[in-house]
Amino acid sequence: MKEKVVVGLSGGVDSSVAAYLLKEQGYDVIGVTMQIWQEEEEMVLEENGGCCGLSAVEDARRVAQTLGIPYYVMNFKKDFKEKVIDYFCEEYLNARTPNPCIACNRYVKWESLLKRCLDIGADYIATGHYAQIQHLDNGRYALKRSRTLAKDQTYALYNLTQNQLSRTLMPVGQYTKDEIRGIAKKAGIPVANKPDSQDICFVEDDYGKFIEETTGASIEPGSFVDTEGNILGTHKGIIYYTIGQRRGLGLSLKQPGYVIRVDKDRNEVVIGTKDKLFSNVLYADRCNFMSIPGISGEFRTKAKIRYNSPEVPCTVQMAGKDMVKVIFDEPQRAVTPGQAVVFYDGNLVAGGATIIKGSMEQEK
Repeated sequence: MKEKVVVGLSGGVDSSVAAYLLKEQGYDVIGVTMQIWQEEEEMVLEENGGCCGLSAVEDARRVAQTLGIPYYVMNFKKDFKEKVIDYFCEEYLNARTPNPCIACNRYVKWESLLKRCLDIGADYIATGHYAQIQHLDNGRYALKRSRTLAKDQTYALYNLTQNQLSRTLMPVGQYTKDEIRGIAKKAGIPVANKPDSQDICFVEDDYGKFIEETTGASIEPGSFVDTEGNILGTHKGIIYYTIGQRRGLGLSLKQPGYVIRVDKDRNEVVIGTKDKLFSNVLYADRCNFMSIPGISGEFRTKAKIRYNSPEVPCTVQMAGKDMVKVIFDEPQRAVTPGQAVVFYDGNLVAGGATIIKGSMEQEK
């Protein structure tokens, strides 16, 4: 009997080719689009919009018809609202800068979808992510970077569990983007030339306005202050600022100023010069280990502190229950609370965690 795999069809070329490749490999393939949009009349995610918008359904349905596979739309509105939108808003209200794609991957695209698919008899779920999964000699499952590093998506997938990885297929990670588009054209897949979707699918440019309208929270203005506590001006609310930001401050300063800290308790945004943005240490919690079961003592590795940043050498130590201390060989710019730090062991993801704070600490 063929093994059954449910492919998350976003209406884009990558997930469409994933379904095609798995069918060619002999799997019993079912296409599913996750309905996550909240109010259909408010959706503005059209041709170049999010990965699961209204237009995505029609594209995904056409792909499924072309491939000759069953296709369904599954409702995950409640899960997406609770695990992604509410989390996104709460983090900003707490002066942190979230990565909603990481939360969506772990709790919606995998946790919710996988459970429902296993309940209907599927053996695996599959996606069009640019990553690979490897079953290691130590018995653990780990993400391996995709063949094309420019498209690698392992950073946003570091939080997947061992069970989720063991039930997941990622056939696209073995190819370059050009090869994927070539396969799509050869197979007659109708979205072969469709542009990639934007990162955050549920909000356009004005995060602050979205948060205010979604939560009904009263966003109070406060003070811009320098590192000595001197008042520089008035900000419009802490949700509008993130570490490293320079544009949109509306301040007249003698030299360029950057957001170096957002203080929720004081309702202050601290402004400093570029050199104040650097940290040689960060602390992070909510750890998820992948290629390794955990940390004993300390280990040397390389880390990324944002999706597009390079991997840099560091030492990682446990700093308490479910908390790590990361000591960088060279100070890093704009370490941002709420973002992820992801550790790499060669081409494998060793694990990752959510950044609490960065700081400059004196060497002992």
